Amino acid sequence: MTGSGDLCERWRHHLALDRRRSVHTVRAYVATAERLIAFLEEHRGEAVTAATLARVEQADLRAFLTARRMDGIGNVSAARELSAVRGFLKFVGGEDARVPMLKGPRVKRGLPRPVSPDEAVALAEDIAETAREPWIGARDWAVLLLLYGAGLRIGEAMGLTGAVLPLGETLRVTGKRGKTRIVPLLPQVRQALGSYVALCPFAAEKDTPLFRGARGGPLSAALIRRAVQGARGRLGLSDRTTPHALRHSFATHLLGRGADLRSLQELLGHASLSSTQIYTQVDAAHLLDIYRNAHPRA
Repeated sequence: MTGSGDLCERWRHHLALDRRRSVHTVRAYVATAERLIAFLEEHRGEAVTAATLARVEQADLRAFLTARRMDGIGNVSAARELSAVRGFLKFVGGEDARVPMLKGPRVKRGLPRPVSPDEAVALAEDIAETAREPWIGARDWAVLLLLYGAGLRIGEAMGLTGAVLPLGETLRVTGKRGKTRIVPLLPQVRQALGSYVALCPFAAEKDTPLFRGARGGPLSAALIRRAVQGARGRLGLSDRTTPHALRHSFATHLLGRGADLRSLQELLGHASLSSTQIYTQVDAAHLLDIYRNAHPRA
């Protein structure tokens, strides 16, 4: 008989090694499994085993979510909690597991707001110009151009190593769950990367990070986020102007220039086309903003 502690450890191992989920996701999903087990132990008055979890009913899940609501979580957190619970029950029960169906709370998905080309360039220039050393300015400029000009996630940019050198017309990127994709490098992006490599005082070896901190260690994504926060304050840009907003802008501007959704899905590294389809709404919203700004009485 498998105890609840062992089940959670197996779940952790599965998420981290088999599914290659991020540290944050693993921690959150394991915590959900632990909360579910603790709830069921109190709810049913017995120790929870794999056999117990196989008998979980819809009413049990509804009671669990109600208890979590009483803890103060909102719709988004409740939906994530339910998703994690379903994954855990499926994992414990195997391929033939019968996971109770329960409709989650409705979550209104907000549209990502794109940054205009002028704003993106101004942001990158401001950060580069205020850097304390030329090579650091070149580094930050290159990172931001990768987000805006190649659609990388900031974590993907931080994960690049010297193995990408010498630079060609494309770049191999490792995204979520260890999935790789090939993205084209615009001449401006390639030039920015080349300038940074030439100025960087630390050698770019195949197994070392491409982007370095001031002391030579791996560059932190948090440092780039703080730099963007400072620059948007100086430039008077919206609080929504973040590193990830540059990736949204890459997608929105490509779509506005006629890119098809399947090609955009591949460039962004989305596992599902539904994740890419949101940009069709973004583009319409962006055009509507332009119209309203041009015609105040519209």
